[in-house]
Amino acid sequence: MIQPRRIAAAALSLALATILFPSLPLSAATADEAEATQPAALQEVPANKVCMVNDQLFAKDQIPVEVEGKTYYGCCEMCKGRLASDAAIRQATDPLTGVNVDKATAVKAADETGAIFYFENAENLKSYLEKSNPDASEDDAS
Repeated sequence: MIQPRRIAAAALSLALATILFPSLPLSAATADEAEATQPAALQEVPANKVCMVNDQLFAKDQIPVEVEGKTYYGCCEMCKGRLASDAAIRQATDPLTGVNVDKATAVKAADETGAIFYFENAENLKSYLEKSNPDASEDDAS
């Protein structure tokens, strides 16, 4: 059974992605086709808008969860409980370096779908963006 709350969350995420990435054309292309034709456009996002269990961007502030002096965020009571009890869910892999990072201290970026990527630092995010879109760095140089 589809949960109304999940549908509403997905709709909010899509609306937020549309606001954050207004220049992206909407098309019927599959995710594989889109990935093959253009690099993922990422934008840094604040931690309190990210469910760190679902790794998804939300329009509204998420529920803060304090664990060992660090603040994580979840979208619901279930996510709040998982963050508090499961150390593995509080970790992610930096897509540039493959290094394991703590979601509370990582730099967070969202793609046009609201999916979250975690980076060890801002320099890794910048390098990832340059690597995935070399034309953008040439434009910045001119």
